[in-house]
Amino acid sequence: MRVNDARQFGAKRWTSSPRSPTIIARSLRGSRYFSLRQPRKARGSISVPRAWKVFRVLDPKTVAYLDVGGSGNETNAHLGADGRITIMFCAFDQPALIFRIYGKGRAVLPQDDGWAELYARFTPLPGTRQIFVIDVDEVQTSCGWGVPFMTLDRERQTLSTYHAAQTGTERLAKWAGRTTSIDGLPVRVATVLPDCAGE
Repeated sequence: MRVNDARQFGAKRWTSSPRSPTIIARSLRGSRYFSLRQPRKARGSISVPRAWKVFRVLDPKTVAYLDVGGSGNETNAHLGADGRITIMFCAFDQPALIFRIYGKGRAVLPQDDGWAELYARFTPLPGTRQIFVIDVDEVQTSCGWGVPFMTLDRERQTLSTYHAAQTGTERLAKWAGRTTSIDGLPVRVATVLPDCAGE
């Protein structure tokens, strides 16, 4: 699609993130975004839905989101391989909008330098294992006219309940055994737990 054609559908591009998160907030009424990765060494791409409450705009060129333990740790492995990541926000009501952030990301773990200052920007959650920090290369909006209308009923509490029932020792032991992704890429695991309500 030529640039002029794209503009007919409301497409805009910037080489850095907006100074105000207004454009992001506008796209987040549906309260969901997706992280997409496709490292060159992996077999395929991965798309994971996320909740807005764990996302932060740190400055005009940097965003981050908090990650809790799940069944895998693919983002950690993929960012360690080549760092490439896309964050895609979709509005599921009016006005229609898709907002993408393209950049290079890295995992910051509780044992890393700078963790405490970064973690203070987030609301603590049981099971927190890392924060993904993304240096923004480019952001883009598109029309979103093909995105269906959907309504969020409520957040699932299953994962938080699961983590709250575990001891810190149990959680670290489980993470210690997950050192590779499904693609066979190495995973850097947390070796200490953050201070967190419910831990």
